[in-house]
Amino acid sequence: MRGDFYLLRQLGFFLDKQWGGESLRDVLISGRLNIRRKEGGLSLLQLNQAQREYSKRCSKQNIVLKARQVGITTYVAARFFVQTITRPGTLTVQVAHSPASAEAIFNIVRRFWEKLPEGLRKGALIHSRANVRQLVFPLLDSEYRVETADANVGRGMTIHNLHCSEVSRWPRDAAETLASLRAAVVPNGEVVLESTPNGAAGVFYDEWQKADETGCTKHFFPWWYEESYREADIGMVASLTEEERRLVEDHRLDAGQIAWRREKWNTLRDFAEQEYAEDASSCFLASGECVFDLEAIGKAVAHAGEPVQSLDNGKLTIWLPPQDGRHYIIGVDTAGGGSRGDYACAEVIERVIGLQCAELRGHFPPLELARRVAELGRDYSGALLAVERNNHGYGVLAHLRDMEYANVYEKDNQAGWLTSAASRPAMIENMAAVLAVKPELFHSPRLLEECRTFVRRADGSAAAADGAHDDCVMAMAIALAARREDVGRGVKKRMEMGSLAVE
Repeated sequence: MRGDFYLLRQLGFFLDKQWGGESLRDVLISGRLNIRRKEGGLSLLQLNQAQREYSKRCSKQNIVLKARQVGITTYVAARFFVQTITRPGTLTVQVAHSPASAEAIFNIVRRFWEKLPEGLRKGALIHSRANVRQLVFPLLDSEYRVETADANVGRGMTIHNLHCSEVSRWPRDAAETLASLRAAVVPNGEVVLESTPNGAAGVFYDEWQKADETGCTKHFFPWWYEESYREADIGMVASLTEEERRLVEDHRLDAGQIAWRREKWNTLRDFAEQEYAEDASSCFLASGECVFDLEAIGKAVAHAGEPVQSLDNGKLTIWLPPQDGRHYIIGVDTAGGGSRGDYACAEVIERVIGLQCAELRGHFPPLELARRVAELGRDYSGALLAVERNNHGYGVLAHLRDMEYANVYEKDNQAGWLTSAASRPAMIENMAAVLAVKPELFHSPRLLEECRTFVRRADGSAAAADGAHDDCVMAMAIALAARREDVGRGVKKRMEMGSLAVE
């Protein structure tokens, strides 16, 4: 038994070492851990494409967006089980969204243990308890627990490995539950947030959107990572739609996979993209009636080009640099600047056709926002700055005056754009009309994601869904509304001068 204990401990030091192109951890997983196969029976866990890719890219902080049943929960369970039994003093916690799911995950883990060699199970890995979804290894002083999400889970624990499963389906107070669990993780602990999508709002959606800012490694696994998702009968695939052709070209799907997709899409209809994700945008279905046309958003996403520049950790993204002879408008949605509050955003559009050129977004206090949009405006040929004057906007406008930025939107001799109960619906409807007619004008993934989650509520008002943001939407709506007024004034002036030219 001492020999086994010593061997396990030694293995724990070298889990990340490469062994024939794989980590020692993955060698142990595929060589020692058994799973129940989908078609029945037991077999060693042979890593699939999604599991291998996750293993190669994972860090200490991870978030996984995935299609149904691509094997991530099983792999994370295996990964953490190996770390628990080879590193004495380890507490691993997996948290499921329901008691039934917690029981299913625990059965996976218990099976790992039950199918190990008898000498280990009765020696170094003897356990003192295997009820209430716990495996306690007293000789190692290690423990593996599978819990159900609630506000008290994690309190009083010191967690080394944390897996939060199906976070998008956690019950109420999910944000509080996640905060409690994270507070229990040791500084160098490993954390995995994993889920299929479930609406474009809520704690998982929010965590996915801000992952780049928090330093969390993002993993996305679409449905074709699962080899079993294909049909043997491919007679129905006589010809491809444009959408199917794009999938074949971009992801090398075969006829069997396309046949499987058609069957699922016919059965699940509007929920197919949610259950069997194909990209990290459309899989988040809007909660409520979306104000913007979802088909137009999809077209915009499909045609959106890559930015030519991304500066300041993604806070400033540029798709079209300024060009001589062009004129620009910048819509600015202001915020207080606190790191936990709303974002401030500026959207740059070309004046004549409304083409999106650049986007600035971050937690900027009024002075910094004024400095940044003034610099952006000067770069874009002295662009017209349409700054929302509500709330914090007054401070931004005051700073712009001090900076002597000359080209600031005014109406009725007052600087700034006023978003009111009367102007807000008109702004949003104008933007919705532009998006529907000219989706190719929009480039920002963040903006288009916000369009998906900008919904009409029961009282008829329109706003971001719970847990979502609308700062990019409002900045773009201001820019397009200011453009509409500016173009309208230009047409009126030329008509007064006898010219019928229309922009």
